[in-house]
Amino acid sequence: MSLRTVGWIRHFLFSFAAIAATAGTAPPAFAQSAGSELVVGQSGALTGPLDEIGKEMKAGAEAYFNFINQSGGVNGRKIRFVSLDDAGEPKNATANTQKLIADENAIALLGFSGEHTIKAILPLVDKAKIPFVGAASGDQSLREPFNRYYFNVRAGYFEETDRAVDQYVRRGITKIALLYQNDPYGRAGLAGVDKAMREHKLGIHIFGSVDRNSTNVSSPAQSISKSGAQAVIIATGARTAAAFIKEMKKTGSTAQYFVLSTAGAKTLASQLGDDGRGVGVSQVVPLATSEAEPLGREYVKNIGGVANASFASLEGYIGARVLVEGLKKAGKAPTRESLTDALEKLGTVDLSGFKVKFAPGNHNGSSLVELTVIGAQGLYRR
Repeated sequence: MSLRTVGWIRHFLFSFAAIAATAGTAPPAFAQSAGSELVVGQSGALTGPLDEIGKEMKAGAEAYFNFINQSGGVNGRKIRFVSLDDAGEPKNATANTQKLIADENAIALLGFSGEHTIKAILPLVDKAKIPFVGAASGDQSLREPFNRYYFNVRAGYFEETDRAVDQYVRRGITKIALLYQNDPYGRAGLAGVDKAMREHKLGIHIFGSVDRNSTNVSSPAQSISKSGAQAVIIATGARTAAAFIKEMKKTGSTAQYFVLSTAGAKTLASQLGDDGRGVGVSQVVPLATSEAEPLGREYVKNIGGVANASFASLEGYIGARVLVEGLKKAGKAPTRESLTDALEKLGTVDLSGFKVKFAPGNHNGSSLVELTVIGAQGLYRR
């Protein structure tokens, strides 16, 4: 065997060893743009008691990606949307996110939901330096301190609770109670209501807490009803909120009710039935069934009609639109880093009437909060 041959073999073995040593680590930047597809990943509760937000976010994102793919894709490449069910459990969300980042080699993560699951996966997002776009969460941890890889397309809980409290106080309603679930989502609602009340030089009249997904609400309902509360802001899931409102009405309370956006508007109206008339719900996207504006007409058409429309799926649709705008500007061979740069430099994007604005140092794309009320037949109106 010649020295030249021996040298070639050594070079080959050294190269093979180097490749093997890097197995299991994040793939190199160029791999994210290999092939004919761009992979976008989601982990969400597609089953279980919190399934509405996850399923609807998925439906909205898929509707827009299908539209884009049928139009030729992004820079000639199709988007493959990989959505995995975590059933609202942090350990499942963690495993799903690891798979999306390492195995699927996603260029971005989109439309995650559930405060407790989102908090569990953020360290993975930070480590992979992957754009985390359009989470269905208003938690401040996605907004402060600033993180280069988090891109929010919805208002925060502080903005929702501020709008609710301000609306009540302007009408002379100051005895405002709070029901919150004892988890990161509920505590975020508590912090927001407390902040808003202090700004009006008021305090929370009384508050009650419940376990996540619980419908055992008799005790807080009795306490809040006896307190004479004029209004109750509710930071829980839809089933808990509905059970509480029904229990309050059994006590004879005439309090008004206001539920935060991530409860799940469809499930809330369905669970309440006739007891839903007049219940207020904050929304962070325009009225989903409105075809009076260009975004509404486009969305309703692509989602398959008004019967399939929902606030959560419109939020997923908007998140997908924003992500595609970034991908268009990230080049023909985008990487996670080039996509992050592109999203950050989008400036103001007018999505047929709904505006999102990103800039270096500020990835809070929207502050829109609309107040809606459940009307006849469970339909929402402004």
